Amino acid sequence: MEMLCTLRSLTENQRQKLLEHPDKLEEFIDDEEDFGDAEGARFLDLDIGETWHGLQYLLTGTAWEGKAPLDFLVRGGEDVGDIPSDEGTARVFTADEVKALAKSLGALTEKTLLGRYDPARMQEEDIYPGFWEEPPPDLDPKEELSSYFEELKKFTATVAKRGHGLLVFIG
Repeated sequence: MEMLCTLRSLTENQRQKLLEHPDKLEEFIDDEEDFGDAEGARFLDLDIGETWHGLQYLLTGTAWEGKAPLDFLVRGGEDVGDIPSDEGTARVFTADEVKALAKSLGALTEKTLLGRYDPARMQEEDIYPGFWEEPPPDLDPKEELSSYFEELKKFTATVAKRGHGLLVFIG
């Protein structure tokens, strides 16, 4: 089963409503439920596909640990929705948490990030999707991680500037 990651901005009202109504998570992700929040209708989203675990590793140097806020792809925030743990996670972060995240990501250079790229170690650590040493012929994992890292920095900076929170969904 493919595990893909989507990030989506949300207002404080939407964050609260998702925590109160976890059964509405799927409708929210599919943009069929905005909890009557007109401001939230202009949400931003970013699909980082299968790169989430590689980015987690490059951001923190670990598969599942790390320090907040840079461990946000796999930890932190508040769990929302009713997703069996082997099928993914959905977590929400407050606007203040997003500001701290954007600041931390903004301070991290691509050179520092890619200096941590080690295909053999990533294979050993079982970093998803697990083809670091033998990627498909049409894919350069290092280039893909670099590209998504830059998108992630821009995305979180924009969400922080709007004063919105964040939903991180892996499934």
